[in-house]
Amino acid sequence: MSKLGNLGARLHRGEISYDFIGKRRIWYGVSILITITAIVGLVVRGLNMGIDFQGGAVFTTPTKMSVSVSQAEEFAHDASGHEAVVQKLGNGSLRIQIAGIDTGKADQIKETLAKDLQLNPEKLNADLVGPSWGEQIANKAWEGLAIFMVLVVIYLAIAFEWRMAVAALVALIHDITITVGIYALVGFEVTPGTVIGLLTILGYSLYDTVVVFDSLKEQTKDITKQTRFTYSDIANQSINGTLVRSINTTVVALLPVAGLLFIGGGFLGAGTLNDISLSLFVGLAAGAYSSIFIATPLVADLKEREPAMKALRKRVLAKRAQAAAGDNSGEPGTTGDTYEAAPAVVGPRDQPVARNRGRGRPSGKRR
Repeated sequence: MSKLGNLGARLHRGEISYDFIGKRRIWYGVSILITITAIVGLVVRGLNMGIDFQGGAVFTTPTKMSVSVSQAEEFAHDASGHEAVVQKLGNGSLRIQIAGIDTGKADQIKETLAKDLQLNPEKLNADLVGPSWGEQIANKAWEGLAIFMVLVVIYLAIAFEWRMAVAALVALIHDITITVGIYALVGFEVTPGTVIGLLTILGYSLYDTVVVFDSLKEQTKDITKQTRFTYSDIANQSINGTLVRSINTTVVALLPVAGLLFIGGGFLGAGTLNDISLSLFVGLAAGAYSSIFIATPLVADLKEREPAMKALRKRVLAKRAQAAAGDNSGEPGTTGDTYEAAPAVVGPRDQPVARNRGRGRPSGKRR
């Protein structure tokens, strides 16, 4: 941990750095590949929408059922004519979810299912959701997501500038697409908990992005008045300066979410935990990636298109070329600010030893 802290301090001071901006085409390519895979999974497999969005019924059995999950799925399919999702809960009971059925036939399905499970129908708990309610929930979810996006763009455009707002929006769409695509590939059910998880990870992704943008805004004040760094150089410094902090906060956030996903959902069989924890786990990782590898490099690309930034880049490159030519010829460059003064030496320096001084005199002083 001490080595990681030392690495973070050196990155923050600019003593070492990694060229994130220079390799941005690699990050763009990786993101495009992952996004295409997510879209293909979404188109081919589609989302497994829960009954909150489709309407349907959820039947919960008493504890300590001897019927297996596969048998319960077969019984539910025979009783309703629809595919069923069955989960075994931590207390041994079964949660049988049948989406898309007519709620008017729920009592008949309950009777048939209870008979197949060898249960008293009164002991089989049933929760019904109408299709109109499910459609209303889906519409509200999309409206909430759209309002969130609009507010984010407005805020970032006011607090920073429109280029940063555009880059943050692209990063958010990137995170949503990947998370939704993973849901399609894995086949997890999409519930209101999933929507809550998506909104949560969008806020977390913005947190990392805004931290880098704030550092970038501070360091680029009066950038055109100097000729040492281009906008991309300073953007790269901003990423390196906040890199370890972003990694630390992401890892700390992922650990409890991983506990929810793998322990709560996997071992305890809590379906609700699966719904929200998968979106949080995938979204947190994608958000940390996009804030470093997508949002800031995209801002640098947009800013470098400005005439002022193009002129600055020409001056910086010309100065560097002049400095390199001066180094190769062994003579300093012609401009006064091409070379900087040598840094002051910090700490003790070795002093030359005076020979034969004070020899033979106990005090070493001159007479």
